[in-house]
Amino acid sequence: MPKLLHVYETIEIPNGVSVEVNGLQVRVKGPKGEIVKDFSHAKGVGIRVEENKVIVEAFMADRKLKALVGTIAAHIRNMITGVTKGYRYKLKVIYSHFPVTVVVDEKNKIIRIKNFLGEKADRIAKIYGNVKVKVQGTDIIVEGIDIEEVGLTAASLERATKIRDLDRRIFMDGIYIYERGVVE
Repeated sequence: MPKLLHVYETIEIPNGVSVEVNGLQVRVKGPKGEIVKDFSHAKGVGIRVEENKVIVEAFMADRKLKALVGTIAAHIRNMITGVTKGYRYKLKVIYSHFPVTVVVDEKNKIIRIKNFLGEKADRIAKIYGNVKVKVQGTDIIVEGIDIEEVGLTAASLERATKIRDLDRRIFMDGIYIYERGVVE
């Protein structure tokens, strides 16, 4: 396999956002907050800030190292979008017979799903990181600045209402993601 001499990706830093790089630890500060990620597992990749750009680069890269450069650049882009706009996932509570109640417990960082399929025990989903969860009727809105934490919380809600032994075509009860994107 031929090796590429120099692989790099450039990310523009918008006004109002500051990016600090300490080794392979990246800290992005913006109007909505601050995100810190550690990329020290990525051997052979360098990250640096020049003027208003972040440069992720690797020398003598094979295809795996080239893919790693693209992945880290995408993570940094997501961090910049998160601190400027934020991320929002919308979920819908679907039930046919037993009315489901969703209660957010901010103190314990959990979401309780009550009366799912008529079960006496509550089903519990975890809230990851610094994420805000709002319940509006049958809609659940998950918002935050870190796309990974928002996505994990939404996936935790979906996974908590997974039905194992019943036919999914008949028993469609559950909580499902129907929209995800950037907060406008």
